[in-house]
Amino acid sequence: MALARSFGLSLVGVEGQLVEVQCDISNGLPGLTFTGLPDASVTESRERVRSAVVNSGATWPNQKITVALLPADLRKVGSRFDLALAVAVLAGAGTVPGEAVAGVAWIAELGLDGGLRPVRGVLPSTLAARRFGVTRVVVAPGNAAEAALVPGVQVRAATDLGEIIGWLTGAGPAVPTAAPAADEPGAAAGEPDLADVAGQTAAKRALEIAAAGGHHLSMVGTPGAGKTMLAKRLPGLLPPLDDAAAMEVTAVQSVAGLLGNQPRLVRRPPMQAPHHTTSLAALVGGGSYLARPGAISLAHHGVLFLDEAPEFAPTALDALRQPLEDGFVVLHRSGGAVRYPARFQLLLAANPCPCGQPSNKCGCPAIQRRRYEQRLSGPLLDRIDLRVRVDPVRHGDLLGAGVPRETSAAVALRVAAARGAAAERWAGEWRINAEVPGAALRGGRWLLPPAALRPARAHLESGALSARGFDRMLRLAWTIADLAGRTVPGPGEVREALFHRTGQVGTWAA
Repeated sequence: MALARSFGLSLVGVEGQLVEVQCDISNGLPGLTFTGLPDASVTESRERVRSAVVNSGATWPNQKITVALLPADLRKVGSRFDLALAVAVLAGAGTVPGEAVAGVAWIAELGLDGGLRPVRGVLPSTLAARRFGVTRVVVAPGNAAEAALVPGVQVRAATDLGEIIGWLTGAGPAVPTAAPAADEPGAAAGEPDLADVAGQTAAKRALEIAAAGGHHLSMVGTPGAGKTMLAKRLPGLLPPLDDAAAMEVTAVQSVAGLLGNQPRLVRRPPMQAPHHTTSLAALVGGGSYLARPGAISLAHHGVLFLDEAPEFAPTALDALRQPLEDGFVVLHRSGGAVRYPARFQLLLAANPCPCGQPSNKCGCPAIQRRRYEQRLSGPLLDRIDLRVRVDPVRHGDLLGAGVPRETSAAVALRVAAARGAAAERWAGEWRINAEVPGAALRGGRWLLPPAALRPARAHLESGALSARGFDRMLRLAWTIADLAGRTVPGPGEVREALFHRTGQVGTWAA
């Protein structure tokens, strides 16, 4: 009897779990049996692995082979265990040294010819391997640069199983190590610039506040006023992602298979702009067995832009409420529950009524306008920090070619300074003002003096401002103060925050 071990990685969402592949070869009826909750794609690998071993010049043991995938109570899904299974069988048969196989994570699909094929989710799998103390990983060439993004892990890329056998037995050269690709540049060439937007001073101010504090923003205005132009320029105002955030964003894109042939850490905040016909599953994530990430997870640490927001299905819009509060989404399917990160900035754009005309030209009945307004539920709108009216561009602003306009780079400098001030103030507890709990702002050292809060008292007592809205107004006031270089918000900052929060109430009726 011969027993050998290797390591594979199971992946549920973006959470990896180390899987020990134990292979026992003993006398008995020839065949390969699995234990440890393998799914159909894992059990089907017996023929793939056998053909790959034989076509790589090695001998398949004509004995009873038992493979245990441990922990046994964790379901194993996908073809990512092919290589770990093959090297465990080869080690059990004595073809390769068992000590050379143990302590290494093997992540690749095998073709019948023994070639290594890439799989999705190698980056979070490599992160999981490092977390469990495994610092050597072997992957397919198509996954090499992606796995090498994880520091502290030695990544080797083999083209086929025969190359691995030669390396492990000493009959061939060592499998080469992989190096990560260079970091993504700070700003993409041709990125939309805020200087392209004519007029819209109030909307630009709201966009700057949203970028500085990570706040959600709603823009309502007639078609052609510049709502979409403004929205597309928000990512250019945001600072590059730090190492931790970049790794999270890149891991989600790895699971979704969006990294491409030259993967690198995603340093620019992503932007997702799904069409208004997008389904609920495509927006929040879904699938028949194990759910895949949706647009809200692909927008993690970035921007989710919903143009023509009232045209989205009400169920899809209301599904955003929980991720907006928690920063993640948990999706339950028949294969189990999957958790994906979803901490994004929500940006809504809408027309004031179905026809989209200004109030003096609108012919929509009042009941039709009201129904259109109610497609965005009150609980969702209450989670939007800033609400701005985007009026038609004036003739002088549109044709003022000689008037200098502020660029995205200039605004981004103020945004970065404001975020730096917020990060220093919150001292590692929170990154941006939008993440600060309301309880922290309503008590203790961060409670504003009564004189500063006096403008908000009437709104709160009249019901124009909910308790959640009051907390969001406080966050806005801190962001406005950070942009102005003030250490504590005063009545002026609170008044501006109230204007952006409640000054546009009723605009849906045009």
